[in-house]
Amino acid sequence: MHAICVQIFRHIAQKSLAIRQYACGISMQSAEKSDLRILRTSFIQCFLKIIIGEKIFGQYRIKPVRKMHFRPSGGFGAVLSLRRYAAERGTLAGGHIVMQKIGFVIPWFGENIPGGAEMELREVTAHLQQAGMEVEILTTCVKEFTADWNENYYAAGTAVVGNITVRRFPVRRRDTAAFDRVNRKLMDGKQISPKEEQIFVEEMVNSPQLYEYMRDTADEYGLFVFIPYMFGTTYYGMQVCPEKSVLIPCFHDEAYVYMRLFRQAYVKARGMIYNAMPEMELANRVYDFTTTEQICMGIGMDTRIQSDAETFRKQYHIDKPFLLYAGRKDVGKNVHTLLRYFAEWKQRQKDDLQLVLIGGGDIAIPESVKDDVYDLGFVSKQDKYNAMAAAALLCQPSHNESFSLVIMESWLCGRPVLVSSQCAVTKDFAKRSNGGLYFKDYFEFEGCVQYILQNPEAAAELGANGGAFVRENFEWDVIVEKYRTFFQKLMGA
Repeated sequence: MHAICVQIFRHIAQKSLAIRQYACGISMQSAEKSDLRILRTSFIQCFLKIIIGEKIFGQYRIKPVRKMHFRPSGGFGAVLSLRRYAAERGTLAGGHIVMQKIGFVIPWFGENIPGGAEMELREVTAHLQQAGMEVEILTTCVKEFTADWNENYYAAGTAVVGNITVRRFPVRRRDTAAFDRVNRKLMDGKQISPKEEQIFVEEMVNSPQLYEYMRDTADEYGLFVFIPYMFGTTYYGMQVCPEKSVLIPCFHDEAYVYMRLFRQAYVKARGMIYNAMPEMELANRVYDFTTTEQICMGIGMDTRIQSDAETFRKQYHIDKPFLLYAGRKDVGKNVHTLLRYFAEWKQRQKDDLQLVLIGGGDIAIPESVKDDVYDLGFVSKQDKYNAMAAAALLCQPSHNESFSLVIMESWLCGRPVLVSSQCAVTKDFAKRSNGGLYFKDYFEFEGCVQYILQNPEAAAELGANGGAFVRENFEWDVIVEKYRTFFQKLMGA
């Protein structure tokens, strides 16, 4: 009889959280719960202890985060509302604190739109939800970064995208010309006036209805997490309730970081989450975060990537050795420098090396190398991984990256990376992992490429080193637990 009861209770504990909570006296009921139900709960606890033993019962017991408090109400009184307490501090479930829902705020959101911040948010929210956290995405009706920021592409309202609740709000009309004038000065590294800073944030992507929703529903959310830093949705959204605001900035050492408006607003944040140590160091050089909780989180990775070099070569009819670029093709990613360096390489080396480009955007390819450059545009994830496996190396020439998922993916596909020495983050990753090389000018670029092409065993070792680095630091289980612990700390749970 004893053994049977033990098995039954184990099944209850494993399969039914609601029953387990009820049996342990922490069922999520209102303060008006009857005295009879309180007594029944106590009776069940005592009964289970007698039948299966106190020691075994204790293995499955879920202890409340604080003692139950009673207040007179006729007879025995009524228990404090755990529903209300959970809204303030969380309750316990499966050995973890169940937090209030987390609202992630981003200028635009979709299942397949490009961009590092957008991809990071999709992955983070999906994995947090799988881990039992309640998350929502609060965004605008704009389609994506490269679309018209005045156009409400999506219908306003609530939808489910990839099993995540997404709330969309319309954007207001903006003065595009005024914004472009200021933004051009910032892109050129020029100083701008306080008035111009105001123009920048006001004529950004903004949704007054989004900010109003946050004000009206702030009590329903434990935290609002904003990504990335330079958009109106972040600047104005974080001011709604800074005590609940967390920023994933994706900082680069660029003119936007030094704007006075950002420095004044963001230091009031409850928490900061960084993707790499150089980003965190930059933030603390520029901002006064002495009262803000900070963590270097990194980005989670699916380390079970499968890739097949031969499949890529056969599918795209590319038989010669090639360098690979994967990402958005625009000036901000410094792809034009890679093309210029490749053209110079072909002029000097006169070999059969080719260049493969993957990703959205348009960029002018020099006439002298058009026959040696394959611009594949968007491809599937699997095709991207196969391309990485087939490449001599992946080149990431960008000067401004806060993490760079593509170099992590290249490492997981077993190939080395070549990054710009002017990007503190990717250079730091290449050095710490011993998984890649870096260059500051054409001649260093040429030397690195030659070394990889002439030393296939060393190239394979670099790729393997990088893969080990990713698995050690960025497995999703590791990242999710870091998020859980950090959020609990911020909410005082």
